[in-house]
Amino acid sequence: MKNKRDIRIWTILMVTGLLILGFNGHAQEKWVAPASADKIVNPLKGDTDAVANGKRTYRMLCVVCHGAKGKGDGVGGAGLKPLPTNLTSAEFQAQTDGAIFWKLEEGRSPMASYKTALPEKKRWELINYIRTLKQ
Repeated sequence: MKNKRDIRIWTILMVTGLLILGFNGHAQEKWVAPASADKIVNPLKGDTDAVANGKRTYRMLCVVCHGAKGKGDGVGGAGLKPLPTNLTSAEFQAQTDGAIFWKLEEGRSPMASYKTALPEKKRWELINYIRTLKQ
């Protein structure tokens, strides 16, 4: 993505896709990453620049569904099934960085996969920011 216009267009397309996929009407079982994901190490852990960069990415891609404070209350997520995860919850925050990274990579309806849409470094920055959302 080369400019803000491209990012806006991409964001609109992703949100539209999430909303369409989200109206599947059936409950899903708990989303658990495989044990192997726990071994994935965050190369940017403790990097304050990564947190700031992750916050920008969060505002562009995640806030619409997960909400400004990460509570899963974004306007775009209201009609999704299951509802967006509350990223501030103890249960979510108890996951390893590797498990969260795996979920960002793999996705699961209505959550998109960011494996090809978001560079690896951006995914780690996003995780570092999400860690600051603890209750």
